[in-house]
Amino acid sequence: MSISLENKTRSFTKDEAGVFVSYVEKALSLMLSMDYIDPSIRNGDAEISVDVRLVGSDAIKKLNSRYRQKDKVTDVLSFPILDMNDGKLQGQLMPYDFSYDDGKKLLPIGDVVICPERARKQAEEYGHSMEREMVFLAVHSLLHLFGFDHENGKSEDLMFSKQEEIMTGIGLPKSSDADIRSSEESEEDEHPVGEMLPHCGYCALVGRPNVGKSTLLNTISGMKLAIVSHKPQTTRNNIQAIYNKDDAQVIFVDTPGIHKPQSKLAEFMVDSSFRAAKGADVVVLMADGRFPKPANVEIRAAEMAKKLKKPIILAVNKADAVTKESLLPLIANYSKIADFVDIVPISALKDDGVDELMDVIISKLPSAPRYFPIEEVTDQSEREISAELIREQILHYTNEEIPHGTAVEIDAFEEVLKDDAEDSYDRSLIKIHASIICERDSHKSILLGKNGQMIKRIGTAARENIEKMTDCKVFLDLHVKVRKDWKNRQVFLDEFGYKKKED
Repeated sequence: MSISLENKTRSFTKDEAGVFVSYVEKALSLMLSMDYIDPSIRNGDAEISVDVRLVGSDAIKKLNSRYRQKDKVTDVLSFPILDMNDGKLQGQLMPYDFSYDDGKKLLPIGDVVICPERARKQAEEYGHSMEREMVFLAVHSLLHLFGFDHENGKSEDLMFSKQEEIMTGIGLPKSSDADIRSSEESEEDEHPVGEMLPHCGYCALVGRPNVGKSTLLNTISGMKLAIVSHKPQTTRNNIQAIYNKDDAQVIFVDTPGIHKPQSKLAEFMVDSSFRAAKGADVVVLMADGRFPKPANVEIRAAEMAKKLKKPIILAVNKADAVTKESLLPLIANYSKIADFVDIVPISALKDDGVDELMDVIISKLPSAPRYFPIEEVTDQSEREISAELIREQILHYTNEEIPHGTAVEIDAFEEVLKDDAEDSYDRSLIKIHASIICERDSHKSILLGKNGQMIKRIGTAARENIEKMTDCKVFLDLHVKVRKDWKNRQVFLDEFGYKKKED
């Protein structure tokens, strides 16, 4: 028996996920012991495999619209793989029904997608624990995977009686008659823009280049919003990620690394960092746990926050790369440059300590109206993120001389809908035409590569990432243009989106 859990939402903590998986494993084990499950599944030499994904309200709404033609947020969706009816196979198992993982033979029976945000709301409405609601939804879905149903003219009693039998068997009996229901009957959870929240506001992430701000942003959002590279100063614009809960909303602003500017573009980047901190309700200063003393950039950031009278939190990133003892002198040294409201060691890459950091940030935000719809995770358009994903591959594949002399301009972003499309998400293809801007002819030659191999490599990798983001086939056409010394020419900076704002 194999339960694979992918947690794509920060509204469900690691501890909650661990308890959830243990109950789901018990439920599946109990089901497999029942005589109503086909013996060829129960007695085979393969482990039953189920993939469970936890997603946000926007993601499950898209899936619900695409596969069930219902344009609303739901709590759970089931995607059976095998043809089963009331626990019985409708044909023989074939070799292609099985898969192998590290030499282990698996029999995948389907996928389950659950929205914890919706589940949490329902748990409150029905007066029981979040734990029980999540497991209830999982058991409901597992029964669907085994071919039990409560629609299409079938009796609800058969499915629900087995559902409650399993819930009782694993130690989570029903707490009220209201729990026996079809999960699809749930209405969409509405959290309108403008509703008052106990904690809502902007949080600026500041720090030296390459300290991990973009990695933290992507970890918090659960999707790739900001490019990540081993090369410093990769972020050029303030990128917003939106973290939503029923009672809180945090709008994160990822800023370019604070450094000594050596061009007009660099001046724009530093100005963006200071502007983000000025408009934020709370500032998170990210430090690299491998270096015990703050450098000038950290000192400047701390002075800036102090001058603006903003609460400032110290997030010590890459804490997993050092011992706990070595963090003590770092904390002592940083405490000399600012009055931090809290200090939190984290690993943005491994998602360690991030939940604790989120709790601290939320606690420092004021009560305010919700700024963005709860289903939104960023204010960046697919067009803007696509440009960043292309630039990420330039950073990845080219040498030290090229990356920071390039910009990406999306010339055209055309969406082709399917013939039977019912909404704007039902796309068959996205056509993107983009220009890579560089400063020298020699740079253009490097970007193109011998026989055009480099530009093909960049394009292929970027296209694959854009397809993951858009969940759609993408045609990507790249061209390289030379604009001499564009980083110091305001006309080009304005054209490529690096326009300095007035106070």
